[in-house]
Amino acid sequence: MEVEERENRHMSPAAAAWRQAVREAKEEEAGKMAAGVKAYPRPLVSICCITYNHGPYIRQTLEGFLMQETDFPFEILIHDDASTDDTAEIIREYAKRYPQMIRPILREENQYSKGISNISIFNFPRVRGTYIAMCEGDDCWTDPKKLQMQADYLQSHPDCALCFHSARIVSVDGSVTAGRMRPYRGDRRVEPEEIVDKTSGYPTASLVFPARIMKELPDYYLDCPVGDIPMQLMMACQGYAWYMDRDMSIYRVGAVSSWTTLMKQGDYEEKQRRYCRQMEWMYRAFDQQSGGRFHAQAVRAARRIYFLTQVNTKHYEKVLAPKYREFYRELDVRTRFFIRFEVLAPGLYRWLQRKVRGRN
Repeated sequence: MEVEERENRHMSPAAAAWRQAVREAKEEEAGKMAAGVKAYPRPLVSICCITYNHGPYIRQTLEGFLMQETDFPFEILIHDDASTDDTAEIIREYAKRYPQMIRPILREENQYSKGISNISIFNFPRVRGTYIAMCEGDDCWTDPKKLQMQADYLQSHPDCALCFHSARIVSVDGSVTAGRMRPYRGDRRVEPEEIVDKTSGYPTASLVFPARIMKELPDYYLDCPVGDIPMQLMMACQGYAWYMDRDMSIYRVGAVSSWTTLMKQGDYEEKQRRYCRQMEWMYRAFDQQSGGRFHAQAVRAARRIYFLTQVNTKHYEKVLAPKYREFYRELDVRTRFFIRFEVLAPGLYRWLQRKVRGRN
């Protein structure tokens, strides 16, 4: 124990928490076996859900899980990070109704505030399924066939490391959005190099993948400020992805507890600079650990992150610079239009913004 404590002191908070979560999951399983607790059928899929102050959305999220029509059992692993609203109470209600299916962790102390960004590390060691399906507590699934379709593909294609799909974008405040999160056009195979160097994000609530990939987590995942990107890099090292061009989930933007919303609080400019540095480190660490297999793609992906932070902080002199033209062209038409509008007519742009927001 003393040796372990000394080792933990030299680890990041996330690495130490991951080690503890793995140990606790093993102890829980051993305790159940020793107590002769009835073993339920092993699930094929483990749904991993993390929540924090998702009270307005969590019922819809849970109902999206429960409505899935499958010919296999699945489990629902939920980690609530000490919500201050009624999220935990709602989870307790559902766990009481479905005790064989829903396995919650309801924290009394917030883990994110301890420097642990990727809260999913507390769910992954508890996974009993062959596959993991991701969905955060402010998103939801909308197609009852989703899980069956994705599990069927993965089972029949053992060399596939990720199955995902498009999503409908819903804004909490009712503002206009791009409508869909649709990284590709048409069902298609996505090569590992494309996963690393992708031009747009994949909806987190669409990701289904082999659970074995998350058994050992590298530092570049544990210490990254976001979880979806390094997770997908891990998958790229294991095989190709299959994309289904079908909206089977909702990607919600503007939730008060979302990472994007929290990022905009306080010194947004400094947060974006720090995020860019952390992501650059993450890609370098990934490049090193993968033996340079995706070196060109990792370098380009890091440059894209820098470009997008310049878009977010409205440094348009850099956004419109010739050396970033390839990334500028990747932006959707709506975003490019508003950038040009603000650059060419800043006064009119600000006036229209005030009108839209209801200010005179």
